[in-house]
Amino acid sequence: MKLTVLGGGGFRVPYVYQALLSDQGSPRIDDVWLYDTDPARLKAMAEVLARFADGHADAPRVTVTTSLDDALEGSDFVFAAIRVGGLEGRVCDERVALDLDILGQETTGPGGLAYGLRTIPVMLDIAHRVRRLAPHAYVINFTNPAGMITEAMQTVLGDRVLGICDTPSGLGRRIATTLGLDPSRAQFDYVGLNHLGWMRRVLHDGEDILPRLLADERLGDLEEGVVFGREWLRDLGVIPNEYLYYYYFNREAVRSILDAPQTRGEFLARQQQEFYQRVTEAAGGSAVSLWRKTIADRSANYMAEAKGAVQGEARAEEDFRPDPAHQGYAGVALSVMAAISRNERATMILNVRNGTTVSALPGDAVVEVPVTVDANGVHPLTITQPDLSQAGLMQQVKAVERLTISAATTGSRADAAKAFSLHPLVDSVTVGRKLLDGYIDRIPEVAAVFGGHTS
Repeated sequence: MKLTVLGGGGFRVPYVYQALLSDQGSPRIDDVWLYDTDPARLKAMAEVLARFADGHADAPRVTVTTSLDDALEGSDFVFAAIRVGGLEGRVCDERVALDLDILGQETTGPGGLAYGLRTIPVMLDIAHRVRRLAPHAYVINFTNPAGMITEAMQTVLGDRVLGICDTPSGLGRRIATTLGLDPSRAQFDYVGLNHLGWMRRVLHDGEDILPRLLADERLGDLEEGVVFGREWLRDLGVIPNEYLYYYYFNREAVRSILDAPQTRGEFLARQQQEFYQRVTEAAGGSAVSLWRKTIADRSANYMAEAKGAVQGEARAEEDFRPDPAHQGYAGVALSVMAAISRNERATMILNVRNGTTVSALPGDAVVEVPVTVDANGVHPLTITQPDLSQAGLMQQVKAVERLTISAATTGSRADAAKAFSLHPLVDSVTVGRKLLDGYIDRIPEVAAVFGGHTS
């Protein structure tokens, strides 16, 4: 089977390839195509994968290309993990908002809307190409903002597009392991949108273990305990997705990011430039060690503003507990492919079409909920409906996402202005309009969306 990775020069690619190396099922992926617009990044990542393949006689063959159509043609699965505008765009996503004392973050708040505006047209073009060149392929979307991008692509490919984020399932695993329990025996009751959801129950051998954790002092050892504090988690009675920190502690988050010497995007831009320069000069197995060191530094500084750290600041080794999220992305993706291609039925949390799952949202909205995946596709599970506070926030953010999709596909500045102004983290229409103008002025790919359109 053929797997195409869009954004093939990206940092998550080795995780996916390592997962494929360990897969002994049949049929399996034996043909991997890496597509990227940057030949140097492709060359560097191909070198890392080649080192991982050493000693594996049946390692999937790897082809690199800058031709999108060649990469897609005849694919069985497509992983989409691209960044339109590069890290320079991400830096602008952050800084335009921070200059107005509004949260500047990659996916949450106005930065995520700007990212979506410039990414949706590109992803819709990819969706049309997939329909033409690989009509039976499933698209597994990693591209952020994942829920918004998945929803836009579903207008072309329907349920053959699903979105992956490992944060919810990673949260469930951490809850189980914090209590010394086997996470493979746990079932998760989770509801939300991408980067906006709540773990409401964790069933282990039929018992909901979440109340036990909330009452336990070990709650403070949980990553979400560090982010939100034990008192707030106990007040809520649920464990929120860590990205809800930006909603529940917005003032603190903005102040922490403003006080830092650099944003997350600025840190990653510098780090990636150094990595790709060094890996092209590396010889043999040192390419792998460089990748591992870079990944460790990235993980150690993830959501630094929520954990009392400084972005880009080195952390003591004993303070660094690697988050398995990126490995989890690859594991979830492999489970999806095995379920579809080999009917290895699996349950996981994905971004999928709502249908009747969440009654407070439209049927064609994409939600992040537990699903079963098998050879017949993706099937959302029946869940308890969200409470009023959860449903209200989900509705408001979903309305903003849909306005952003409309603006990206029609060029409507009015819809874009409404999207920015109605976001829960933007406190005035005046600021919303300034945000839109700032992104248009500073990011060419956003400006291109509105070329020739005035309303």
